[in-house]
This record gives sequence, structure tokens and C-alpha cells, in this order.
Amino acid sequence: MTSSAPTGLPRPADRAAGTFPDGLFRPAPRAASLPAMIAAQSGLELKLLLRNGEQLLLTMFIPITLLVGLCLLPIDTGFGDGPAERAALFVPAILTVAVMSTAFTGQAIAVGFDRRYGALKRLGATPIPRWGIIAGKSIAVLVVVALQSVILGGIGAAFGWRPSPVGLLIGAVVLAVGTACFAALGLLLGGTLKAEVVLALANLLWFVMGAIASLVVVREHEGRVDGDEHHLPRQQGALGHVAADVQRTLQGHEQLVVAARVVADAAGVAAHVL
Repeated sequence: MTSSAPTGLPRPADRAAGTFPDGLFRPAPRAASLPAMIAAQSGLELKLLLRNGEQLLLTMFIPITLLVGLCLLPIDTGFGDGPAERAALFVPAILTVAVMSTAFTGQAIAVGFDRRYGALKRLGATPIPRWGIIAGKSIAVLVVVALQSVILGGIGAAFGWRPSPVGLLIGAVVLAVGTACFAALGLLLGGTLKAEVVLALANLLWFVMGAIASLVVVREHEGRVDGDEHHLPRQQGALGHVAADVQRTLQGHEQLVVAARVVADAAGVAAHVL
């Protein structure tokens, strides 16, 4: 009975020829490419977002419930008698609430508890750079916001919301900028304070910014835009002026003006508090 050489070891003929079989020295330990690392980090963050029940409550259940309730419940809002008229007003506003929930509150809480449990410290020992971790979290947030936009937009379309193509394009830009601003604020809050403080403060700020958003929507609809600055914090600074410029530029796209002002005003308040 003859015995063959163990698998993976060079054969006598190969040793004599000075060659080795393919795969003998594999795998070659080395870091993955930067795009592969960011893609893996983004996929991990996206899975964590979608598997977390609290995150789903903030990102999906609350915005969808608000939109359906405001469009269907028999309450006197003064914004229109039918679901279509209410959807035209509330869809952009609820989209901004969804952005605040996902990019700010969700990210702040997630980063705060990642720091508490040492997950970020362990990620720091891997080859992925720090900005790669931030990019992975931001990409995951953008994917979730895009999913929210599709779902809420589909619900609004079912109620009769019919935005113009130009309005949709500008609205996408506004949502992208708002997502970037709130994600930066969420990462700042979650990376600075203790996890318990982040949990309380992020939820408190969510309610505060939601109240400001509702105020902006009401004032915008009533046509008293010039006077609502007296009811909003003066500390919003440049963001308030940007929102005013957007309002003057986008005449005829009232819903987008509402979304732009809500994002700018709420981000300004959050920046002042932080």
C-alpha cells in the first residue's frame, strides 16, 4: 500500500525543480482594499439598524403612523378636507421627521452605546480608518433614509400626493443635505457624552425638534412666514437665512419650502443646544 504526500505539501519533483504548487502559501494575510472595508462596514451598520427594534420604531413605525393618522383621522387641521390635500402638506414634513429620527436620534444612541460596550475601540484595532467607520455609518443612514423616502412617498401617492419632477429632484437634494447635517450632529453627540445621557438628550431633542417642525409647518401654511422668525430661536443663525433664501428661490414649490425650513430650523436648534 503506497501513501501519497499530504495535501498541500510540495512533492519531491516540485522541490527538486524549486517550484511549489499553487495555493500552498495562501491565504496571504493582508488588509482588504479600502472600498471592500467600507462596503463591509456599511453592510454591518445597515444590518444593525434594520435589526434593532428601537431603531425601527423611530425610523419606520412613528413616521408612517404620523402620516397615515394626519391624512385619515377626522380631525380639523385646516389644511384641506381630503387626504390628498393633507398628504401634499404632511408628506414633506413627515420626511423631515424621519430624517431626524434616523440620522440624528438613531445615530447618537447607537454611537453612544457602541462606545460604552467597547465596539468602537475594537473597530479601532482593525485596518479600517476612522473616517471609514464614519463613512460606513453615513452610508447606512443614507440607505435607510432612501428606504423611508420610498415608503412614505408611496403612502403619500396612495393618498393623492402628486409632486412635480423638479420638486422631487430638489427635495432629494434637501433631504441629502439634511441627512448629512443631522448625522454629523448625531455622531458628535454620541461620541462626546455618556451613553445614558445621550439616550435621554437625543430623545428630548427629538421631541423639541418635532415641535419646532410642527410650528414651521403651521406658520408656512398660514402664509405668515415673515413673522415666524420671532417664534423660533434666534440662534439658528446662518441656517435660518439659508432657509429664507430657499423659500424665495422655490416659489411655487410650497411643500419643498416647508421641508427645507423644517430641516434648517431643526438643525439650527440642535446645533445651538450641542
